[in-house]
Amino acid sequence: MREFEGKKAVITGGTHGMGMAVAKSLLAGGAEVILTGRSPENVEKARRELGERAHVIQSDVSLMADIDALGAYAAERFGEIDFVHINAGIALLEPFMEVTESSYDKTFDVNTKGAFFTVQRLAPLIREGGSIIFTSSVADEGGTPGMSVYGASKAALRSLASGFAAELLPRGVRVNVVRPGFIHTPTMGVAGFSESERAAFEELGDQMTPMKRHGSPEEVAKAVLFLAFEATFTTGAELSVDGGLGQGLSVE
Repeated sequence: MREFEGKKAVITGGTHGMGMAVAKSLLAGGAEVILTGRSPENVEKARRELGERAHVIQSDVSLMADIDALGAYAAERFGEIDFVHINAGIALLEPFMEVTESSYDKTFDVNTKGAFFTVQRLAPLIREGGSIIFTSSVADEGGTPGMSVYGASKAALRSLASGFAAELLPRGVRVNVVRPGFIHTPTMGVAGFSESERAAFEELGDQMTPMKRHGSPEEVAKAVLFLAFEATFTTGAELSVDGGLGQGLSVE
């Protein structure tokens, strides 16, 4: 029997990068997965790439109507859910003097508000003993130029995860967080980069990371699925997947 046979999972932001890696691992293990994406192109590509146990829908986590529609779809398709991965997120690199009300709201609408209400909508469907995993970031503590709003949104997400973990204890639903560093995804986690900017950002990440490389989406997926299914005595915790970046390591 495959390790995830019969499991039902929902992944927001699952049409590329880390979310896609989690979806592929779940599907390979026998699970059935609902995954969402905002881009019509990414949604269609994921539909073509994944098999019949993947239900790919277009959904914008910043829109309450889309969150409600996702909840209704999950209830109709699955009834009960074993695992929810809140992975949808956005990063806009802006010096704080250049942040506008619009860009501030966009970041928090996706990373914090959208995450909160998605969990609120899906939590009643999670079976006893199920789990929720949030994707945070190494930027959720400390300070990095150009990332004040992004970092704050991820710090708020980390706090929300702790609150959810406490409130869902009576149902045996565990809530944990993965905290990636620089991960090699199509967008490198940042919206709006040109190819040259993305290459420079990738080089910077390799230099900053003690292990001197980017992580892979598959490495993050292993951490996500460990917390989701194997770490049965762990809740309210955060697991860094960052090559030592957030651990204060000094490597010459």
